[in-house]
Amino acid sequence: MKIRELIEVLHCEVVCGTDFLDTEINFGFASDLMSDVLTLQQSNLLLLTGLSNLQSIRTAEMADIKCIMLVRDKHPSEEMIELANDNDIVILRYSSSMFKACGILYNAGLKPVY
Repeated sequence: MKIRELIEVLHCEVVCGTDFLDTEINFGFASDLMSDVLTLQQSNLLLLTGLSNLQSIRTAEMADIKCIMLVRDKHPSEEMIELANDNDIVILRYSSSMFKACGILYNAGLKPVY
């Protein structure tokens, strides 16, 4: 599933990274604990989180995650957007819950890590 397909399914907002919407995403992982994210070995991963700070971008950078979806209507700071742009990371915003986003994406064919 491409990032642009995720956007269509969830009707979410692209905050940054519009040049990378054709990136393939095969797996989804939802967590607000970045230590859990760092244990993952998957590539082509979407991270769903409500953690709207620089730590989520730094974690994505270390884990080679190219797409972060902020759930629960969280807004990224300008510093987050700048750091994501520097690392070619797409940031999406979704207004509803993480649970709802996961259910919709799972039904659309996105595979879980576990």
